[in-house]
Amino acid sequence: MKDDEFKDYFEAERVASSVRAVAEDAIKTGTKLLDVANEIEQETENAGAALAFPANLSINDVAAHYSPAPDEETAFTENDLVKVDFGVHVNGCIIDQAFTVDLTGENNKLVEASEKALENAVATMKPGALNGEIGRIIQETIEGYGFKPIENLSGHRMEPFLLHAGENIPNTAGGDYELKEGDVFAVEPFATTGAGRVEERMTNKTQIYSLVNPKPVRLPQSRALLNWAVEERQSLPFSKRAVYPSVINSKPSLELALHDLLRQKILRDYPPLVEINNGLVSQAETTAIIESNGAKQLT
Repeated sequence: MKDDEFKDYFEAERVASSVRAVAEDAIKTGTKLLDVANEIEQETENAGAALAFPANLSINDVAAHYSPAPDEETAFTENDLVKVDFGVHVNGCIIDQAFTVDLTGENNKLVEASEKALENAVATMKPGALNGEIGRIIQETIEGYGFKPIENLSGHRMEPFLLHAGENIPNTAGGDYELKEGDVFAVEPFATTGAGRVEERMTNKTQIYSLVNPKPVRLPQSRALLNWAVEERQSLPFSKRAVYPSVINSKPSLELALHDLLRQKILRDYPPLVEINNGLVSQAETTAIIESNGAKQLT
């Protein structure tokens, strides 16, 4: 792998390291989720990159896709196990990273399970390795700690401006995709005290959307949101915070536009994903480029 072919990934890695440091320092009991999300996203821009997706701050049994609303007042408590999932990009080259902060002080083993699974997974990634074999290693590592991997969440191959490019890295055994030199993967083990599956819940808390099928629309509010998404996000996810009030300055108008674009399948939404038995969930994630003899971890 020639470094100049991946220079934008290395620049995004630099930004991601800075963002992570800000996030780790910001998450404290009593701090508002909205303030932390804003700090993560502002640091991304200040450091010279753009958001690959909105900051996710998912607590306890919520595994993924929780991002605070524009006016949210929720604050972290001493009872929270917090998954911080953020993404930055430089010219479309994405670094996707996540880590878990245990504000309870009681879930070190659960946090370690996902971190060790990630370490073991990356160590086995190389050209010709099967994604299902990597999934087996993740599964066995997490089960070795006495927990379950979340079987219906997975890592994913990425391409410029495309967060999910098809092939995955499962969190359980199974899969016959052979990794190729130059592939870029986000690898993200999830460990849980629950049943090992998630489902969409709290749909009224949905804050994340992406553009999937742009086409002409009639409503002016919908047109404003669509034009912004096409110009600013392409297929990358965005939050309500990104468009209110800067693009649409009325909450009812924003909800009308979102409903209209979802109805026409122009947008898709991402409701929070919750462990089906309300088990606690930890997450660890990194981005890796497959090289000739292994994987280069970028975060």
